[in-house]
Amino acid sequence: MTPPPPLLFISLLSSLSNLSGIEAFAPWRGSSLLSQNKPYLPSDSFQCRGPTTTNLLSHEEQSRNHDNQTPAFSSPSNRSSPSRRAILQSATASLVTLATADPASSLPDNPFAPPPPQPFRPSSRCTAYLVDSTIPPSLIPYRAGREASILKNLGMGSGTSKEPFSRDDVNLNNFMNKAVFGAIDATKGALGGISDVIGGENTVDRYASFVFFGANFDAESPTARGDANADADLAVGLMKDICRPKERSGNTAVGVAFVPISAQSALDEYVVGSGGEAASLDRLMGALKSVGVDTYLAERYVPIFQFAQEKKIPLLALSPELQDLDVIRNKGGGLQSLDPQRREVYVADAEGFIALTRDPKFQLYTEKSLLKDFTPSSPTISEEQFKAEQANFFAERILVHETAATVITKWAAPRPNSLVITLAPIADVRFMGGMNGRVPRVYRFLNGDKSGGNEGRGVGEDAVTTILLNPSAQETLSESRFLRLEIGTAPNNWAYQTKIADYFWFSSMPKVNMLPRMMNEQ
Repeated sequence: MTPPPPLLFISLLSSLSNLSGIEAFAPWRGSSLLSQNKPYLPSDSFQCRGPTTTNLLSHEEQSRNHDNQTPAFSSPSNRSSPSRRAILQSATASLVTLATADPASSLPDNPFAPPPPQPFRPSSRCTAYLVDSTIPPSLIPYRAGREASILKNLGMGSGTSKEPFSRDDVNLNNFMNKAVFGAIDATKGALGGISDVIGGENTVDRYASFVFFGANFDAESPTARGDANADADLAVGLMKDICRPKERSGNTAVGVAFVPISAQSALDEYVVGSGGEAASLDRLMGALKSVGVDTYLAERYVPIFQFAQEKKIPLLALSPELQDLDVIRNKGGGLQSLDPQRREVYVADAEGFIALTRDPKFQLYTEKSLLKDFTPSSPTISEEQFKAEQANFFAERILVHETAATVITKWAAPRPNSLVITLAPIADVRFMGGMNGRVPRVYRFLNGDKSGGNEGRGVGEDAVTTILLNPSAQETLSESRFLRLEIGTAPNNWAYQTKIADYFWFSSMPKVNMLPRMMNEQ
């Protein structure tokens, strides 16, 4: 039986409150029967009197009433008051009736009734996540209000720090430290700035920065929700905020990884837009098809092309010629089979290009990421043929990455404070070892810095930002539903652990079972 609502007990107490005036509960309390030494009779005990009525009657009136055996303030019909048993039976009946009845029907205005069931509403989750450089990496979600500021900082050339994220809050442990040394540092900074102005020197140097969007431009990602244009629409939305600062006026370019270098003139003609938007787009599509570009992939990039034409942003062709890639991959010759003059077009820093293959961190990337996309020509080939095909695949991919990095840096190097936004497949930018990882080295070479340091002429790893658009677990090489965040978790390669990217960005809220190691929202 369901317990009665609290209002039931209130009703019961109000019914029992009528018994407070019955002298049977306290016949000795102010009773005139005892004062007159009369025997106690049951009929006398049920004469109902209010709790204050007896005090208001005089002693003579009380004696007169008892002598006449007529209760004072009796009803006009002189009917007897209900007995205690009758009152208790009435209250008990009400209790049983309310306890067995439906509370909603018995008490239509019951404030204690539960609210009606509401439809399920999923919790709101962020669409932008920083892949923090902790060991192992973790995810820091950013509210929608923070997204624009992050993209604006990228547009201003701030890049993305590869140090672990931390919030340096003021607390009792560091209060005095901040108060004392913070003031000293502020004073030094102010004096240093004054001395620089007096000396006529400008200590703020502007260098190039690079943003890589990893997107497969398909509808397979859960956050794409079956929309093949979701990646392109998301990329255009991010580029609008990145290109908003005034620093982006005239020194911003968009690189397209799948367009061969020979189609650069067609991209330049399209950005100018001669003959109208529709006509120029048709000419561009025809030119891309003539050089062997996949028509379906080119159609997915139409929103990016239109954005560049509207903003008059140059488009850069970043891919080697498809015929040269075919020679490397399918003719069995590797990079040696390629014409030396063609190699010079694709590879500017030949010495660094060769030395990179011996770097332990790059070898980890090759094993854990690059070669994961290799598919043999047949599952029944011999082991020797398998290794030969894998070597040709490796040569093809590193040439594609080196060519893109070379074209990007050649455009950015002579332009102070330039920014190049590159769109490439996720496989070519994940784990920082593809075209995005080669940019600092090539930039140093083009600027004549052969010291080998990571921060050559101000362009290091922090100047390169990698954002994966609508990634799925499979695209991050995860064997579970969670996105994979790093490679290099074994004891022998712990020193070379590398996170997958700087940011994850989604078109819609990702499922919670996709996001591992979540930290507090920022």
